[in-house]
Amino acid sequence: MPRAKGGFKTHLRRKKRLKLASGYFGGRSRLYRQATEAVDRALRFAYRDRRIKKRTFRRLWIARINAAARAHGLTYSDLIARLQRAKLDLNRKVLADMAMNDSESFAKMIDTLKSVPVPATQ
Repeated sequence: MPRAKGGFKTHLRRKKRLKLASGYFGGRSRLYRQATEAVDRALRFAYRDRRIKKRTFRRLWIARINAAARAHGLTYSDLIARLQRAKLDLNRKVLADMAMNDSESFAKMIDTLKSVPVPATQ
């Protein structure tokens, strides 16, 4: 029985993997085994970091909102509590964008929210 060396399909599969590794340094872009390991690792990081990216942006938005709120005499937690009490459904991305790019309307919103009663904490 003749030895199967890997024909058309194997060649296509290897070519596809090497194409994913194009741009990598040295043997990682040219040698199949090194390319496979590098691509597998890169895909794991890409999957993980798509989730981490969401956390990172949320932290950035909260920092921006907090800085803008403190400039107007409120803390971040106080601002969020007043927004919930006033039934304003603005997410942190929108609030951070308002704080950065439209400070006049952000200031008006904070002035409006200062009149909203917040229950005292225990």
